[in-house]
Amino acid sequence: MIPAANSTLSGLQAYGTKINSNANNIANLSTEGYKKTRVTLSEQAPQGVQANVETVDSPGNTRLEETTQGQEQVELSNVDLAEELPESQLNARFYQANLKTLDVVDEMTKNLLDIKA
Repeated sequence: MIPAANSTLSGLQAYGTKINSNANNIANLSTEGYKKTRVTLSEQAPQGVQANVETVDSPGNTRLEETTQGQEQVELSNVDLAEELPESQLNARFYQANLKTLDVVDEMTKNLLDIKA
């Protein structure tokens, strides 16, 4: 039962990291020059999930802005809201699934201890 709980807890932590990344990207949607982050998941030995955070260096859109030195091109953030919102909802569902798995592991452990008693 313990390996199942450990796997589930690492999944919760990994999807929590993904949710935080989505929230940070959405919060910085209007920040000039902001580069979004992406979280990739990889297998962690002997069981579990590892979250790897990396910055996406693709350029954002640009716009002309009037400054004291005339007009200048200003780079906006490279965050795409149409990509971030569905991904954040999906990550929230995966987080909920891991919570449900933890509930099942807890219930199975309780039943096992009741049988032994």
